[in-house]
Amino acid sequence: MFREKRLLFLITETPLHAGSGSEVGIVDLPIQRERYTDFPKIESSGLKGCIREAFEGYRIFENNESKLINNPKVNELLEDFPQLQESWVIQQDKERQQKTDKNGNKLIKFDEALYLLFGPEDEEAYAGAITITDARILLFPVKSLKGIFAWITCPMVLERFKKDLEIIGVESFRFNNFNNFVNTLPKESNIKISSKIVLEEFTFDVKEDETTRNIAEWFSERIFPNENSYKFWREKIKKDLVILSDDDFRQFTKTSTEVITRTKIDDKTGTVLSGALWTEEYLPQDTILYTLIMFTPTRVEKEDQKGVFRANSPQNEVELVCKFFEKGLPEVIQIGGNQTIGKGFVRTNILRKEV
Repeated sequence: MFREKRLLFLITETPLHAGSGSEVGIVDLPIQRERYTDFPKIESSGLKGCIREAFEGYRIFENNESKLINNPKVNELLEDFPQLQESWVIQQDKERQQKTDKNGNKLIKFDEALYLLFGPEDEEAYAGAITITDARILLFPVKSLKGIFAWITCPMVLERFKKDLEIIGVESFRFNNFNNFVNTLPKESNIKISSKIVLEEFTFDVKEDETTRNIAEWFSERIFPNENSYKFWREKIKKDLVILSDDDFRQFTKTSTEVITRTKIDDKTGTVLSGALWTEEYLPQDTILYTLIMFTPTRVEKEDQKGVFRANSPQNEVELVCKFFEKGLPEVIQIGGNQTIGKGFVRTNILRKEV
């Protein structure tokens, strides 16, 4: 039973390759897509692993001992969970001793919190207290003849988004009948030329709509962090959001992704190695996705195994789990492949529960 739920926006700061493996087709290494819609997605397993890796980056091993690094996020966590630096002590063969990992490193209560949150990494058998769904597409950037680019979405995506908001208890997205707003955009849009817009090589007749403006404002106020550095993007999304038909949206998400050709050079000859020429597909920068994060109490039986999440009721326990995640989640994480060449940087922003 999930007692706390959040929606996490994911804003790609650099192209992102969440790969689905190699295929025999135009693109050798395509991105992950939903089977029946072809919409881009990020598998929950990969997403959860990247978030866990980000949390694990808060500690290092020195002299076979786990230690927290000096980091603003770590300091925030320590304000609410000062025990995180203490040794993780367990009962072993009638003796109490410090828990170690498979490499013999002595662990601390921060490691215990990660085990309880994401699941253990050793032979212990219990599930983590967090569930992360596949990341779904919400807004996709497409090149525009005027205004550089537009964010497009479609009725099916908006219906899904509304349903997911209802799951986490957010009721402020009070819009319906999205099929009525196909080929509409907010007033005073920067991308409109007379009554038309040109996206890639396609021209669409569009009209301004008050509801579409309200939808764009809702996104503007919630997707981006409330910082001055994001003021430009909040203003752009207010004006340059376009609702297209489901078919048109799917077509753009299939044909307007970035496809990069890569090679591997032979060190001796300076030429391309035989067979070392391939293409990779990326979600473009400024793509906006979202995922649902759901929390349960810890999944261990004994009270003394609950570490920093131990509380006097299951609800208080899950609130501590949720607070640990919210406080510790970095503003930027890296997802997908080719991280060493600057791909996959993603801005995170949690939508708090609202009505």
